Amino acid sequence: MKKLLIGTGNPAKIKEYKKLLKPFGFEIVSAKDLGIIEPDEIGRTFEQTAIDKAKYYYNKSGVPTVVDDGGFEIEALNGEPGVKSRRWLGREMTDEEIIEEIMKRMQDVPNEKRASKHTVVVALATPYGIFTSDANIDGIVAEKPHTKRIEGFPYRSILYLPNYKKYWIELSEEEDEILNHRRAALEKIKDIFIELSKENKEKHA
Repeated sequence: MKKLLIGTGNPAKIKEYKKLLKPFGFEIVSAKDLGIIEPDEIGRTFEQTAIDKAKYYYNKSGVPTVVDDGGFEIEALNGEPGVKSRRWLGREMTDEEIIEEIMKRMQDVPNEKRASKHTVVVALATPYGIFTSDANIDGIVAEKPHTKRIEGFPYRSILYLPNYKKYWIELSEEEDEILNHRRAALEKIKDIFIELSKENKEKHA
């Protein structure tokens, strides 16, 4: 079974990728499994950060690697926090600090100017080169955060989806599957995963 490395230290993200990539029949491994230390993030865009990290993990392991980078972009704040993500205030922030900071900065912004989106860019490093794709979930910043929290996903408690009349965190499993931006991004480069899995089958034919 051909290995595919998921370049992240986030267990929840690894679990999600295992589910999304299951049809291709890869043996999913993490950076921790291979003893690879996470690199610093110095890219100025989601795409550049994802590409840099994918290259890093691929060069260290020799294993085809999937990395994603993304964040919450608020129109009224010129796209912030964006790539700053958890270091928006110049230091590592907790989920609650992120939520509180957004609420503070958006308190006087009218509804028609609260547009926001959560963007993800996926980079796949392979022997054929590096491929990228992106997707996002569009909504507005709610006037107050939802009381429910999922650790590591603060924006799900503040992104409101007008079409569903729900916060992101309130979506049912079926609705979340439909809106899953990682799934949408992976779908755009599924042909590369198919080629990688074919290569694996041919070697064992």
